[in-house]
Amino acid sequence: MPDRPSHSRAHFRGAAGDWPGQPAGGPASKPETDEETIDELSAQLEVAKSLAAEHLASLQRTAADFANFKRRTAEDREREFGLASESLLRKLLAVADDFDRALDHMPAEFKSAGWIEGIILLDRKLRSLLESEGVTPIETVGRAFDPREHEAIASVAGTGRPDGEIVDEIQKGYRVRERVLRPALVAVAGGEAGSGDTTSQAN
Repeated sequence: MPDRPSHSRAHFRGAAGDWPGQPAGGPASKPETDEETIDELSAQLEVAKSLAAEHLASLQRTAADFANFKRRTAEDREREFGLASESLLRKLLAVADDFDRALDHMPAEFKSAGWIEGIILLDRKLRSLLESEGVTPIETVGRAFDPREHEAIASVAGTGRPDGEIVDEIQKGYRVRERVLRPALVAVAGGEAGSGDTTSQAN
């Protein structure tokens, strides 16, 4: 049989080495410029900054709210504790009043008795305890009447003192630190001499 001519199959590539008609870089696409890439990254950065600022502001508000909550809780607890302490201190003041009355009206013949020294010692310890808690007496006689610290229950005429000056202390008053724990009961100068009764009860 006659030999059949052999035909070799050759693959022809384009100038760039790809199939004919197809560019070397794949499908046609528009390359991004450096400026476009920078603009896109800048926009993403601004968005990230905005979100970070929002989160920071939220955290700051939460921290401020928590700090205010702690402060209010501490103030409420301190106020409640202070009220309880003041109630106890007022009860101790009643005991101090009893000591004052007992010592002021003690018969002269008892003042040299040994057991009186024990009462005086107890009174001193009670005063020291009150002072350690910030309790101090309110000044009265010789001072001008102050309705914030004094309660006038009598007006005394013919004292020769200016009207409104305190001339007698009926019951001691006390303050705890800067607050009035109990106002002092006092008598103040007032009225005219020779008007009859020298002491009149205030309403």
